[in-house]
Amino acid sequence: MVNKFLDLLNREINDLHQAAYLLGFLAICSQILALLRDRILASQFGAGNTLDLYYSAFRIPDILFVTVASVVSISVLIPFLIERFEKSDKEAKEFIDTVFSFFFCFMIVAGVAAYITTPYFMKLLFPVFASSPSFPDLIHLTRILLLSPVFLGLSNLLASITQIHKRFFIYAVSPVVYNVGIIFGIVFLYPVFGLSGLGWGVIIGAFLHFAIQIPFILSIKMLPKFHLPTKFSSIRQVIFTSLPRTVAVSSNEIAELALISLASFLAVGSVSVFNFSFNLQSVPFSVIGVSYSLAAFPTLTRLFSSGNRQDFLEQMITSTRHVIFWSVPISVLFVVLRAQIVRTILGAGRFNWDDTRLVAAALALFTISLVAQNLTTLFVRSYYSQGKTKAPLMINVLSALVIIGASIYLVNVFQNNFFFKNFTESLLKVSGVPGTAVLMLPLGFSVGVLVNLIVHWAGFHYHFPSFSKPVLRTLFEVSGSSVIMGYITYKFLGVFNLFFNINTLPGIFLQGFFSGVAGLASAVLVLHLLKNKELAEVWKTLHKKIWKVEVIIPDAELQ
Repeated sequence: MVNKFLDLLNREINDLHQAAYLLGFLAICSQILALLRDRILASQFGAGNTLDLYYSAFRIPDILFVTVASVVSISVLIPFLIERFEKSDKEAKEFIDTVFSFFFCFMIVAGVAAYITTPYFMKLLFPVFASSPSFPDLIHLTRILLLSPVFLGLSNLLASITQIHKRFFIYAVSPVVYNVGIIFGIVFLYPVFGLSGLGWGVIIGAFLHFAIQIPFILSIKMLPKFHLPTKFSSIRQVIFTSLPRTVAVSSNEIAELALISLASFLAVGSVSVFNFSFNLQSVPFSVIGVSYSLAAFPTLTRLFSSGNRQDFLEQMITSTRHVIFWSVPISVLFVVLRAQIVRTILGAGRFNWDDTRLVAAALALFTISLVAQNLTTLFVRSYYSQGKTKAPLMINVLSALVIIGASIYLVNVFQNNFFFKNFTESLLKVSGVPGTAVLMLPLGFSVGVLVNLIVHWAGFHYHFPSFSKPVLRTLFEVSGSSVIMGYITYKFLGVFNLFFNINTLPGIFLQGFFSGVAGLASAVLVLHLLKNKELAEVWKTLHKKIWKVEVIIPDAELQ
């Protein structure tokens, strides 16, 4: 059994859909654990002050990760590594050692600086918490979490190597063990160490995220070693390439930070509501958008660097069509079944009915931009594969500004316009629930993401004019079938309401599950009648057994 698992870890997968489905399957496993994690948190604490502190403590470590650790991000390193592996293993190993040495020193300096300045930044970001007696706990937890960017950054460095060798399984398992560590902290460490136990669980998970990749890296003799002095010519190239990406990713992180900071000024529990709903909508984002973009990125990079522009375009068209094929119906299902999803996953213990209604409404507002999130991720990867980092930088900064500006504006309108507030609460079925102003944050987020997609798509279409036509056809077919699916699903909710006791967890789950199945069946039927190309390709791919794909022996120079 152990040998079979290790064999699966080391299998090379070349087919785009197989790689994407494998990544997607393991992303589902990771997200199931993430949802279990959130259920335990919701049950134990509810949407209240403790979880507000817990989620707020991630802000500085997350910013540290997307800034300093971006030097070793996968999208930055893969083009450099491909170039050096094509020359020789020795040159690739020297480059890996150089990047590792620089990152380790840089991270230590940045980490120490962040540790010292944490109280000042947290007081600036969360002045409401600064005046509460729990502020010292927030500072202590934040300082513990500063270890996570170190392990996750190192994991990214190793993941760049495993992805070049197309060992997608190893990369995809990393988030699974990460969530295992977090759950361990919630269940076993929190009862002993309190809030800091939650932080140490995150650190255990981050270490496992890094450590699971070490066996394969050792097998190909590419484990990084600390080496001084470093070759600053190589580091300079990486920094200049990563800098626009760092600013682009940081702008998204800063936008999220601004929204959470804004949430801390609203009703108690608003930070938790925001994070719970964001985590729920991140499930389809991770399974679809991230999986396809990760699977396509190495191939897109190779095709563009070798001058195969037509094959590059075809790969992008295929990836985009399939992202749309999965994203649109999932978005519709999440909107229609939002209450069933939230009650099934989070509805336990101290997580009450008002919490459920707020998170469900926020989930619906996040989900309307799910297609845009998934496609934007793919577009960004396509730009990086071409060596273009300025365009994603400018677009993401613009999107971040729109997200922050739209959220502030919407909160202000919501709090001062009685008609708009009543209309929104009635539409989302949260009338009479306290703290509904938090719903303007996911709405502002979705507005910014939609702007991001429009600009990215327009820019890509400008360089590849034949891109949009086949993609728009898929969008039209899938959107039409998804509208029918949503209507069928909604109607069947009323039907199955007669068969199941929706006041129980099994009842609410079965009501949503069978309604969703009925809706999906109608969508598949419509797509089959339309002779949808993506449906046929998915059916063909699912008939292949990924675990039986023949292992491709690496070339001699890669041994």
